[in-house]
Amino acid sequence: QVHVVESGGGLVQAGGSLRLSCAVSGRTISRYAMGWFRQAPGKERELVAAISWNSGSTTYSDSVKGRFTISRDNANDTVYLRMSSLKPQDTAVYYCAVGGGLMSDYGEELLYDYWGQGTQVTVSS
Repeated sequence: QVHVVESGGGLVQAGGSLRLSCAVSGRTISRYAMGWFRQAPGKERELVAAISWNSGSTTYSDSVKGRFTISRDNANDTVYLRMSSLKPQDTAVYYCAVGGGLMSDYGEELLYDYWGQGTQVTVSS
């Protein structure tokens, strides 16, 4: 059974930083793309960042580009999201997802096989 567990969320002031972690068990992630999504209250879930299996390619939403960095440690089946210069509009539940086989569109949720329960990030102004 595959488990995906996010951690590192919390309350931070605007301009601050957080690092989210995503630990996967029951499946090695080394051959799969990984994604971070978020869902703010009253909004649809959206892709924040994604990374290819070998870290050769990364994708970011325009709203976080230059502020967030996705990385991965395949040896430990863990993915990270470093968030800096946080803004109140970054407030959301952040989800980690394990990609399936061929990822033609990192933003397509249906292409991800496993999801975590999410971790809350709240940015105060």
